[in-house]
Amino acid sequence: MQANAMPLTLHRKIACSFKDQFLLQIFQISLTSLHQLKSEVPDDFRRDPLSLALRCLSFDFVGCPVDESSEEFGTVQLPASWRPLLQDPSTVQIFFDYYKVNDTCVSKEALECLVRLASVRRSIFVEDPSRTQFLSHLMSGTKEILQTGQGLAVHGNYHEFCRLLGRFKVNFQLSELLSIEFYGEWIGLVAEFTTKSLLSWQWASNSVYYLLSLWSRLVTSVPYLKGDTPSMLDETVPKITEGFITSRINSVQASFANDSSDDTLDNVDVLQEQLESLPYLCRFQYQNSSIYIINIMEPLLQAYTERLRLPAPGDANELSVIEGQLTWLVHIIAAILKIRQTIGCSQESQELIDAELAARVLQLINVTDTGVHAQRYRVLSKQRLDRAILIFVQNFRRSYVGDQAMHSSKQLYARLSELLGLNDHLVLLNAIVGKIATNLKCYAECEDVIDHTLSLFLELASGYMTGKLLLKLESTKFIIANRDSFPFLEEYRCARSRTTFYYILGCLVFMEDTPVKFRSFMEPLLQVAVNLEATADAAFRTDVVKYAFIGLMRDLRGIAMATNSRRTYGLLFDWLYPSRMPLLLKAISLYADEPEVTTPLLKFMCEFVLNKAQRLTFDSSSPNGILLFREVSKLIVAYGSRILLLPNGTDIYGSKYKGIWISLAVLSRALCGNYVNFGVFELYGDGALADALDISLKMSLSVPLSDILAFKKLSKAFYGYIEVLFSSHITFVLNLDTNTFVHIVSTLESGLKGLDTGISTQCASAIDSLAAFYFNNITAADGPPSPAALNLARHIGEFPTLFPQILKTLFEIIIFEDAGSNQWSLSRPILSLIMIREQPVDQQQRLSQCFEKLMSDVARNLEPKNRDKFTKNLTTFRHDFRVKNIQA
Repeated sequence: MQANAMPLTLHRKIACSFKDQFLLQIFQISLTSLHQLKSEVPDDFRRDPLSLALRCLSFDFVGCPVDESSEEFGTVQLPASWRPLLQDPSTVQIFFDYYKVNDTCVSKEALECLVRLASVRRSIFVEDPSRTQFLSHLMSGTKEILQTGQGLAVHGNYHEFCRLLGRFKVNFQLSELLSIEFYGEWIGLVAEFTTKSLLSWQWASNSVYYLLSLWSRLVTSVPYLKGDTPSMLDETVPKITEGFITSRINSVQASFANDSSDDTLDNVDVLQEQLESLPYLCRFQYQNSSIYIINIMEPLLQAYTERLRLPAPGDANELSVIEGQLTWLVHIIAAILKIRQTIGCSQESQELIDAELAARVLQLINVTDTGVHAQRYRVLSKQRLDRAILIFVQNFRRSYVGDQAMHSSKQLYARLSELLGLNDHLVLLNAIVGKIATNLKCYAECEDVIDHTLSLFLELASGYMTGKLLLKLESTKFIIANRDSFPFLEEYRCARSRTTFYYILGCLVFMEDTPVKFRSFMEPLLQVAVNLEATADAAFRTDVVKYAFIGLMRDLRGIAMATNSRRTYGLLFDWLYPSRMPLLLKAISLYADEPEVTTPLLKFMCEFVLNKAQRLTFDSSSPNGILLFREVSKLIVAYGSRILLLPNGTDIYGSKYKGIWISLAVLSRALCGNYVNFGVFELYGDGALADALDISLKMSLSVPLSDILAFKKLSKAFYGYIEVLFSSHITFVLNLDTNTFVHIVSTLESGLKGLDTGISTQCASAIDSLAAFYFNNITAADGPPSPAALNLARHIGEFPTLFPQILKTLFEIIIFEDAGSNQWSLSRPILSLIMIREQPVDQQQRLSQCFEKLMSDVARNLEPKNRDKFTKNLTTFRHDFRVKNIQA
């Protein structure tokens, strides 16, 4: 950023000044122009003042830009000086008048202005009568549009009008709506409009969301309503609920008949958004809503069951329609069970109704997952029904089978026992895990369903109570005992799922935390490893061997992720070292040119060397930390020495850079894991550390800086590695030749200028370590300098502008950019660099006082308290510098 660029805070001050002095006048001009051009002028003349008014109402009044694509685009924080305009009835009326103009652009912008007026903060009206009058004008205008339907045939107008209706309950209370004399007529028209919109699902699918949000807010306000004025929601809401459900069911047949490729059932995110408000409507009169759903679902369930029992499936199109309709119903039930809210019924009665709905879906699971029917079902369906079932199971589990809920649902389990024989949470949990096992067995071709299934399985395994219960279930024991029989494990597209699967199994096995159980669990992996170790080098590059090794690495990575304690990590470490380590070295040596093999191997090591939760804590007399690092060094050296010799291909990131950044991440985690005494290597002449640092630096320097900055994961790994070098192994850096040293420091300066806060913080830390070393060992040193200090002095002597340039860059970032999130980190190297400079950076007279304040009460040392004092002064310096710069 250039020095004369305007900082964000100054932008904000100018915007506030503009708002206070001119914006109201501009809005008044737009209103005056609208009144004068109301009739007998071309549409283009009307559009300009309307656009001006919209821009005024869309002004960022509080400095927090909002996402206008969402319904909750925020309250418009108009200043109090705008109050007289809002209290004037003509302000609202002029926009309704302009809506009546037939020109689409004019009418749509008029509605947008009304949406913003309906969103004005409540506190701008100091008296209730003025707010009621304002609301009355809005309701009157919308009532007239609802009565005439004028302009609503245009999709843009229709959408904005739905947004306008949606704002009524966001910004006004239900009691306020009831106080309007024509509320009954208005709410009836809104209900009729909503019902028609639901039936026009193809045309109004994106707009209905705002209408349903309005109704859901209305019904959730009923318990807090005082007085005897009828809300009329008892008559209108059930019709809307039934209209939504019916329209979704009918949409399946219509989509199939029209061969529509844009089916909501195929987009789970959009579907969940549409269903967001429905649970509140259904639970408003839950008994009636549930009966309506069950009456639709039972005939479909019966027809579906009969079709699957036939020797031949029959008409595949008809079966697909039934499947789609059931999918909608399962999604609707899943959405209802996600929210346990009591409106107008007791907790016990709510549980009974939940059980009635859940029983139908659980019955459907039994139908779809029974023997040969399950296989046929997979062939004929598009996996949409099973995705819906998984969402249902997930929501139902969180409400009734979670750690907090499983012991407080007596009514539900009593009813489920009557309907399906599921008499407690353990039986239900077993059924859920059985569903998981079926999906894992039958869905190898559908990555999405496998991911959803494993997500559910992971939730169960992660809960303290549910995790313990899983170990008692026969279905869980079946999954663990037959884990190699699941076809998805052999699918390349499910590679990540394989790691997740073994992570879950590892979590379950480690809950018992016994060496016998662990060894039994690892026996199949041991057999794979032994077979691979016995394979000759000549046969090691065959596809069979390659994919067996890849699978082993993914499995071990998942198990390593599950080790969260010293004891569980020790079990895996003892299994792996020393017997299995030669296999890893052999594979990386023979497959260095195949990222398909090296990536899972390196990622496993990256997880294995990570000291999370202090799991890598060995006994004081144990050499395991040193031995682990030696193995890491062997792998990094073997990989790096080979990858550097390979030519650059067309996909250089996939063929080289990815392996390089993972290698740097492995080494960084090993270097800063705090489980290795690195002085031992030099003391005993062991080259493991020196070799690893040497080859890792060569890999880093082989990548151009432009490529480092271009690839996000590569840049994070590179700068993390450099930070570790400068903080813990700076002697290695200082012993490099001057050109290499200067190049590395220059990359740190480039990282400071980047937009990524994490990277700039890492660079600042590395620079601080370097400057602090210079200060402590050269500037403030008492004795003769060390060889490393002499090397640093030589480097700086050949490039005397190196430190001043970095200091200049740091000051520019602090002064001219918004560095609030990492100002503390940037202040550290600034002080260290100032300590090794004889004079302040800038001697201009008008700024000299700023620099005096910057160093006020700051001693000539780098102690923590002194650093904190400097950081506080730097904030004052930044403010004063900007003020003086603006004045100049």
